Amino acid sequence: MNRPIRSVGAAFAVALAAGSLAACSSSGDSGGAGGGGEGGAKKIALLLPETKATRYESFDRPLFEAAVKAECADCEVIYSNADQDPKKQQEQFEAAMTQGADVIVLDAVDGKSAPTMVADAKAENVPVIAYDRFVKGADYYVSFDNEKVGELQGEGLVKAIEATGKKSGDIVMVNGAPTDANAADFKAGAHKVLDESGYTIAAEYDTPDWSPDKAQSWMEGQLSKVKGDLVGVYAANDGTAGGVIAAMKGGGVKELPPVGGQDAELAAIQRLLTGDQSFTIYKAIKPEAEDAAKNAVRLANGEEAESSTDKDGVPATLLEPVVVTKDNIKDTVVADEFYDVSKICTGAAKAKCADAGLS
Repeated sequence: MNRPIRSVGAAFAVALAAGSLAACSSSGDSGGAGGGGEGGAKKIALLLPETKATRYESFDRPLFEAAVKAECADCEVIYSNADQDPKKQQEQFEAAMTQGADVIVLDAVDGKSAPTMVADAKAENVPVIAYDRFVKGADYYVSFDNEKVGELQGEGLVKAIEATGKKSGDIVMVNGAPTDANAADFKAGAHKVLDESGYTIAAEYDTPDWSPDKAQSWMEGQLSKVKGDLVGVYAANDGTAGGVIAAMKGGGVKELPPVGGQDAELAAIQRLLTGDQSFTIYKAIKPEAEDAAKNAVRLANGEEAESSTDKDGVPATLLEPVVVTKDNIKDTVVADEFYDVSKICTGAAKAKCADAGLS
């Protein structure tokens, strides 16, 4: 896999114009039939996968919509969220086609079934952008080097364990959803590092739907087996990390071992400050959403997407992930204005902000 070619925070210029964009409900039932390709305003469908991860509704959607408005003032965004239901996303995809979408930006719930949707769209000459999660056969893909993300997670966990002085012991791996192609890449990248680390992978779990509750429940069941020699936990994202941490606290683990995550969720940034979580992976959503919007407009207008590499034959742009610990919060998520200090420094984290240079 080619290495990423952009640095974090490298955002495209975008003017936030006033006005709202047309959006459909999560069932995809608004908007009229008839495509923008027939001479009217272009229609761009944005199909996001779920709401359990806070990023999609709080960041991806508004950033994408604003970037589309900046690129194409009269373009219409048809928005749907599948709530982690592949059947629902299939229906939303079909609804977007019926409503005359000129291009579909798809963050797939199920990477295995998504190529069928892409093929259906291509049969109608509707290009598809694979957003964040790779889909075979898409016209364009924008995301991060996801195997590299997994490697960074593995490296971050090993470094955190070594800092505790533990030279051996058990690791458990709480992976992402088995239906998510990206989760497989994260897992492969993490294994590259952890398999050679000298620590023992004592148990491993692929978390259905990326559910924090399911991660917590599974971890609760593992504690009696690994509690005595547990030195670290790999969690594929911050939601599952939160579930794992809750399980250990509820299970009487007095000193939490290092736990990693991904997505730089606000709750995770606060856990970095309190010491409950050791690191997260920051994947800057703004440049990703803006790249998708720019290329959606290009494809809607019959132009080629601007790519810098490819993945499995699909033209692609891969952005740069960054490890965030309590020591570089200010230089990453704060510097990029992803979070304001006032939002981070609340609750139990507030007392720790001065030490992290956030006061």
